[in-house]
Amino acid sequence: MFGVHCIGGVWGVLATGLFASKVVNPAGADGLFFGNPKQFLIQLFAAAIALAYSLVGSLIIYKVVDLLITVRVKEREEIMGLGPPPQHHENAYTILE
Repeated sequence: MFGVHCIGGVWGVLATGLFASKVVNPAGADGLFFGNPKQFLIQLFAAAIALAYSLVGSLIIYKVVDLLITVRVKEREEIMGLGPPPQHHENAYTILE
């Protein structure tokens, strides 16, 4: 999800600031490659605001979930590994049992 939505989204926003052209959209603005560095800075600022908003929102959701159900696994499960034994009740490759 991160690679598609975050990286792809940020690249799309920045690419708009680079490649925008009034030839394609007369009601729009030219981008950096067409002589308008201000448009790229606007797009960069918009990307930074979106990233900050997403980070704060994700942290809030994480904390709410952590209050309702514990996000951290039990120490014993962590020692055994987070693969199949503790999570899926399969008995192959267990260390402590």
